[in-house]
Amino acid sequence: MTIARLIEGRDQNIIHCVPTDTVRHAAKLLADKRIGALPVIENGAVAGIFSERDLLYSVAKDGGETLDQPVSAVMTAPAITIDIDEDAVNALSLMTRRRIRHLPVTKNGQLVSFVSIGDLVKYRIELAEEEAKQMRDYIATA
Repeated sequence: MTIARLIEGRDQNIIHCVPTDTVRHAAKLLADKRIGALPVIENGAVAGIFSERDLLYSVAKDGGETLDQPVSAVMTAPAITIDIDEDAVNALSLMTRRRIRHLPVTKNGQLVSFVSIGDLVKYRIELAEEEAKQMRDYIATA
């Protein structure tokens, strides 16, 4: 299954920030929306990712002053992205290899979705359950 099929029908109103937003603003978005990461968008393209991990590292390094810095100073860049036509299992593999939990989905270089490792693990579990059901049905009729 492709990422396109996986996100089909999903609300694509992606919570994001821009490189000039303050870390304080981005941290508030994470807290208010109860999410772990935001894509940082510049001219429709993904410039980076701002995550809870980025916030933690920047506060540990610079203290509270980091909250007034621009997101561009602390975000993870360049962002690792995946094309919308890529297979969902490949996306899961990429996230596992690169040890990331959020992945911007792009089409022609522009952000179209944002998936989490939870989205992909859920798909993988549903796939395994369906395969097991088909195997049980096959055995029952054999």
